[in-house]
This record gives sequence, C-alpha cells and structure tokens, in this order.
Amino acid sequence: MANLDKITRLAMECGFDKTAPGMYDLNDIDLNKVKVLGEGTKHDTCASTASKRKVTPSAGTIGFVEQAGVCHAFTPDGRCVSLFKTLYTNACQHDCQYCPNATSSTNSKIFSYTPEELAKITIALYRHNSIEGLFLSSGVSGREEIIMEQMLDSVRLLRQKYNFQGYIHLKILPGTSLDHIKQAVDLVDRVSLNVESPSKSHMSEMSHTKDYECDILRRQGYVRDSMEKRGLPAGQTTQFVVGASCETDKEIFDSMLYEYDEMKVKRAYFAAFSSVPGTGFEGRPSQPRWRENKLYNIDWLHRVYGFENSEIDLAFDDAGFLQKKDPKLTIAQNLIAKPLDPNTASAEELLRVPGIGPISATNIVRHRQKERIYKREQLKKMGVRVNHARLFIKLNGWADTDLGRWC
Repeated sequence: MANLDKITRLAMECGFDKTAPGMYDLNDIDLNKVKVLGEGTKHDTCASTASKRKVTPSAGTIGFVEQAGVCHAFTPDGRCVSLFKTLYTNACQHDCQYCPNATSSTNSKIFSYTPEELAKITIALYRHNSIEGLFLSSGVSGREEIIMEQMLDSVRLLRQKYNFQGYIHLKILPGTSLDHIKQAVDLVDRVSLNVESPSKSHMSEMSHTKDYECDILRRQGYVRDSMEKRGLPAGQTTQFVVGASCETDKEIFDSMLYEYDEMKVKRAYFAAFSSVPGTGFEGRPSQPRWRENKLYNIDWLHRVYGFENSEIDLAFDDAGFLQKKDPKLTIAQNLIAKPLDPNTASAEELLRVPGIGPISATNIVRHRQKERIYKREQLKKMGVRVNHARLFIKLNGWADTDLGRWC
C-alpha cells in the first residue's frame, strides 16, 4: 500500500504506468490536485473490515475483494485506512467550524476531479499495485445532488467500464436523495455518513448549514432501510469529531449506542478534534489522542466484550468524561468485589478482568476442563496479560495485593 507522498512520487516517476492500455499519461495528471484532494480526507477514518460481497471472477475483471481486502495501509499516526483515499472536490458550501475545507476556511485552493479522471487514476494506482480499493468522500459545492451524482458516475465507470470489482467505500453527502442512496448501496461495499456530533445542539455549534435530524439522521435511516432490502456487504459506518463542541464522552457514548441500535451502523469511528489555522475553531484547544483511544476502548467493550451499558457507565467520571487510564480497569475496580478464581469463574466474569479478552477467557474455560490452573505461566500461555490481571485473580487461594488497587 502507498501513502499520499508515494502516490504522487509514483506519478512523477512512471506516469502511472502510462504504457498500459487506458492509463493516464503523466502530462494528463495534476499532481497537486491529487495531493490536495488526498490530504483533504486526513481526518476521515475509513474501513477496517474487508467486504463480503460475492464476486464471480470472469475474463476482463480486476480487483477481487476476497483476495485483497482493504486494510493494508496505515497513516503515520497508526490508523488503518483504505487507499486511494480522496475527496472528489474540496469545494464546500458548509461552514463546519473545524474543517479546513469549509466555505469559511482560508486554507485551500479549490480542486475537483471529473468522473473519468478519478476512475482512471484509481485504476492506474491499482494496476501499479499501490492500492487495493477506493475511499471516496467530497465537499459539497453547490447542490449536493450534483456532486453525489458525479461521485456515483466515478464508481459506475470503475465497475462497468473498467470492470473493477475491488473494495469501494463511498461517503454519503448530507442531504443526499433516497434515489442516490439506493444507487450507492447497489454499487459499493460500504457507505458512511459522519454524524460528527452527539446531538442537534452540538451540531448547531459546529455548523450552521447542516440540519442534524434531516440531513444526517434521516439519511442514515435511508441507508439502513436500503441495506435491509438491497444488501450492503460491509454495511454503513459513521464518525464522531471528539471535543469540537465541548461535548462529554458520555454524550458521545449514548449517541454511539443510538447509532448501533437504531441506524444499524457497523462501526463507529472517532477523530480527536485538531485545531486548524484558518478555521472557525482555530482558537479552541486540540483534544489529546488518548481521549479518542479511550472511546475506542469502550466501543470495544460494548461491541466485542458484550459489557452492559450500566457497566460501561462506571468508566465515566461525575462530569461524564473518561480518564486517561484504561476504562476496563476503572470498571473492574468498581465491579469486582474480590479476586476471581480462574478455575471456577464464568467466562462472563473472566471477561471483566483487565488483561483477559474473549480469546483468553475461552482458552481458560477449555483448559480447566482438562487440568487445574495453578500458576501464572499457564495463564500467560493462554493469552492472559498477567501483569494487568494479577490484582483481580487468585491462584491456589492466594491473590496479589496492592495499596493502590482500588484507586
């Protein structure tokens, strides 16, 4: 996989393999456009799940999801992203106060692709073995219907003209019509519409041009209903901007639950607010990355570990914020009254112990059916992070103690 600098370098050095049929010549490519529109998506966290869309290989088709998947690239800060990751245009009529592409921002020169141009560049990068799929987002210049139609035209060219059957993640623009959403669901593997904030009031502080309930929640409902009728291999996702409007972590968590329960999103993603010069919120403090990470921690506890909402609530302080330490540790300190014996504790109880996850809990239950667990080395071989778990388990009737255990 390639990062943005590598993509532009490949273009400069080889003209996207211009000797191959249908490839761009170097003179046809505005490298600055590729760079600016690619950088415009840097705050968008994209897919981490390969598509399950069934593709029947046939003569002339390229890019098989089952063979390649999509998560082979990482940004410098460690996020797993799908490339080619780009905006269709960075012109935008919305005034999102945190966004460098907003109409009120003084940052960017305006660029835009044509559908054919974007399709050719994507195919060229794929054939050069630099990407495995496409993540396509966009600003909204003028009517969102026009931009959404052009984005869909790009996807149709990839699917129908170039026979590209690889992974495509398409961002749904706020206010998009039901018809365009149905077309998107039919063409791509995953769609997403960023909810951005946990409530209408917080959205009104971040943007005066977006209607939270109509432009976002109603459109997510359209996607949900279309998925139920037409299918969507990798589902829909959403993303929160963390800390842009002074919302609490508890507000984000409650909104995340609504997204999972009502909108049937596959994943919620989080992006810590970063103050960007030239934007409406440039004077606001950037949020620490650990705050974003802790929200991912509680999302994991909810989705994968199956913690009850009342249990996760124990991780929040009185003001509704998560602390820098592991939320699972905070929950365990409030939930586990005395150390557990791994020979008798249920799998559900073991999952509440820091350092024990679903796999290691299953390993413990299976192992004790054969022989008794009596030393830490056995737990370590089962995948338990013993240093994290030691204060919450007992072996042979003995448990470690620590003066700061419950602090």
